[in-house]
Amino acid sequence: MGQSIHEFVEDPRNREIKIYVNGEFKPREQAVVSVFDSGFVLGDGVWEGLRVHDGRIAFLDQHLDRLYEGAKAIDMDIGLSRDKLTLALYATLAANGMREHVHMRLMVTRGVKRTPYQDPRATIGPATIVIIPEYKVPRPETLEHGLRLFTVHVRRGFPDVQDPKLNSHSKLNCITACIQATKAGADEALMLDPHGFVATCNSTHFFIARKGEVWTSTGMYCLGGITRANVLRVCRENGIPAFEKSFSLTDAYGADEAFVTGTFAGVAPVTEVDGRKLGEGRGPMVERLQHLYRELIARDVAGRTVPALS
Repeated sequence: MGQSIHEFVEDPRNREIKIYVNGEFKPREQAVVSVFDSGFVLGDGVWEGLRVHDGRIAFLDQHLDRLYEGAKAIDMDIGLSRDKLTLALYATLAANGMREHVHMRLMVTRGVKRTPYQDPRATIGPATIVIIPEYKVPRPETLEHGLRLFTVHVRRGFPDVQDPKLNSHSKLNCITACIQATKAGADEALMLDPHGFVATCNSTHFFIARKGEVWTSTGMYCLGGITRANVLRVCRENGIPAFEKSFSLTDAYGADEAFVTGTFAGVAPVTEVDGRKLGEGRGPMVERLQHLYRELIARDVAGRTVPALS
C-alpha cells in the first residue's frame, strides 16, 4: 500500500496549535465553522498552502496573486486587503511562536448561507477565513527514495467544465483520482488531459528528465503551481533546458528520471510509473533541482520583511 506525498513526521506540538477563524484564535478542538458555511455546503471557496522558513512565508506574493485571482474569478470578495491578510498570516505564526518547519493552510469560503443552496445570493455574511498552521516536515524517505505513480481514468478537464487553474475547495476529481491510485497501491495519481497527454498529479505537478532536459506539461490542464513555476525558473537560471510541452505516457515510461513538485515537499523523486521502473531513488537531476530549489527559497525569504504586528 502506498503512502501520500503529504505524509509528515508527527509532531506533538500540533495538538496545542491556535487556529485563526475570522479574526479570532481558537484551540484546535474549538476551531469550527457553521454547517451553513459555503465551503462545507458546496466547496465554494479558494485556498493556499504555504511554507514557513526562518520565520518568513516563502513565495507569499505568488501565493496571494493566485488566491486573489481565484477569488475574483468566482466573484468572491475576500473581505481583507492583501496587507491585512498578510498581517493575519503572520499574527497566526506569532500566536503560535512558530518560525520553522511549518505548513500553513489558508482557506477562504464565500461565507455563511441562509439556506444550503448553491446560489451565491443566498450568502448572508462576509467571507469565512481560516488559517491552520502546523509543524510539518516531509518524511525524509519521500525526498530520497521517491514515489510510485499510477495513471488513473479521471482526466483533468476543459476549463469550460471546471477550470483546473482554480485552486478551489471543490477537489472531487482529484479525490477520486487519489482513491484509484491508492487502491492500486501507488502513492499519487498521474492524470491525463482530455487529449491523452500527461497533465499533472492529483496533488502535485509532474516532470520528467530526458537526456539532460526537463519536461512538464503545457500547463493548460493543471493548476498554476507556485513550486512548478519556481522549478522552471531555477532551470532557466542554471542553464538546464526546460520545456512545457505535450508528452505521452510513452515519454514518461522512457524517462531517465521523473519527479513531482509541490509547496509541502518541494521536489520529490518518482521511481515508478504504472509499474515501469525509472530508478531506485533520487537521480542526479532531481538531486540538483532539490538543491537549487532550496537555494531559491533561502533567497526569497532573505529578501522578505516580517510585518510589524500591533
